[in-house]
Amino acid sequence: MSDSDNSTGKDTGTEGEKPAFKRVMLKISGEALMGDQGYGLHPPTVERIAREVQSVHEMGTEICMVIGGGNIFRGLQGSAQGMERTTADYMGMLATVMNALAMQAALEGLGIFTRVISAIPMDQVCEPYIRRRAVRHLEKKRVCIFAAGTGNPYFTTDTAATLRANEMACEAIFKGTKVDGVYDKDPARFEDAKRYDRVSYDEVLQKHLGVMDASAIALARDNNLPIIVFSLDEPGGFRGILAGEGTYTTVHS
Repeated sequence: MSDSDNSTGKDTGTEGEKPAFKRVMLKISGEALMGDQGYGLHPPTVERIAREVQSVHEMGTEICMVIGGGNIFRGLQGSAQGMERTTADYMGMLATVMNALAMQAALEGLGIFTRVISAIPMDQVCEPYIRRRAVRHLEKKRVCIFAAGTGNPYFTTDTAATLRANEMACEAIFKGTKVDGVYDKDPARFEDAKRYDRVSYDEVLQKHLGVMDASAIALARDNNLPIIVFSLDEPGGFRGILAGEGTYTTVHS
């Protein structure tokens, strides 16, 4: 979908409903786009997630997104199989661009103006990352999908999401997962797993709770940026949290 630079996108704010945050970062894994498949993209799943984003967009919240690439290629796995780590990581970055374009297509199919912004220049398919331009897109109520990680090997998309969230002055990072928060152990394997309502950055690092990688948690802590972990499989979960409802864990200082 093309829109002129003077366009502000759709004015879809829901009257009478004030979201808890004005601008947020939504971080999801590439695996979230697979659905029940073992690899690649599952279009109905991509569309379902796009509708979750649409429901929050309609509240007037400005949305940034970062999507991993593990459904197509994961740099660490490639490295473990003998590929040079730097090359494997760059391949993983390209996978995130493919996922970002798929999400862009789904969102624009719902009438939401969207920009894919890549840390690796590839002008034919997306914009290069320029911070001030990205901020302007958000002000015009366009969803900004940041692709290709930080543009550097050895950094995960978790770190990229935290970096971009800070640069875009987001008020929180929403980490969409398969479970409804942070647990002390895997709830799929242990019936006595305990869910935290709130947990500190330092506890996440000390107890290896696996919310995000250590560099992403440290960057969020240093900038006092809360991380809200919720279930992406719960219909309406993203919107519900912004409306002050739902089950989730907040990682805070």
